[in-house]
Amino acid sequence: MGGATNWFDQGGANYARYRPDYPDVLAQALAELAPNRRLAVDVGCGNGQFTGLLAAHFEAVIGLDPSADQIAHAAPDARITYRCAPAEALAVEDGAASLITAAQAAHWFDLPAFYAETRRIAAPGAMIALVSYGVARLDPGPINDRLARFHDLDVGPFWPAERHMVENGYADIAFPFPPLAVPTMAIRRNWNTHQLLGYVGTWSAVRRAREAGQERKLTDFAADLIDLWGDPEQTRPISWPISVRAGTL
Repeated sequence: MGGATNWFDQGGANYARYRPDYPDVLAQALAELAPNRRLAVDVGCGNGQFTGLLAAHFEAVIGLDPSADQIAHAAPDARITYRCAPAEALAVEDGAASLITAAQAAHWFDLPAFYAETRRIAAPGAMIALVSYGVARLDPGPINDRLARFHDLDVGPFWPAERHMVENGYADIAFPFPPLAVPTMAIRRNWNTHQLLGYVGTWSAVRRAREAGQERKLTDFAADLIDLWGDPEQTRPISWPISVRAGTL
């Protein structure tokens, strides 16, 4: 059981290692919908994972995040300029941006202030896209059922209140822009038990559950998953549905 406990005591290196990242086809689809490829602005960019994808499809990209520490850990790229700025005061000149994105971040914004800023920095016909990915899914069966129960019930009370906005793809938030359709896509991986438990160990709800003394729920889940999986090195397909709330500014 001690080995199972260790999965839920993960540091930043494991966060970077196990968190799913978006596929390049998503950045490509957004670039194709934008009026041109001169400048993309990625808001709440964190350490620049999605920003880097955009750089492959735009002449220039600006990544903005209020955390100087996150910006400091972003991978350098000649096409990307990183700036420390909040979503409500975008450090971008008026009328410059062809595409404005927020990946897994919009639920933290003051949306009216953010939207006002997007209108200010938007070039004619610019596009806005609020991107998120949903809950991990395996093939239907006992393993997927146990993962869903752990997510929804065991650590469900420990998710931040904003989490539901991400899980429903921002479908319920105000979005006062003419909508644009983005092709349906998903993040896909083939993982063994160690990789899935490493990923679950990065959940904020798991960290909060540990801090609340609910270690037993975590170790019980790890033991159940290992029992259900069979050969721990066997890989199984896992997917996260991608949601994009997109519109014209």
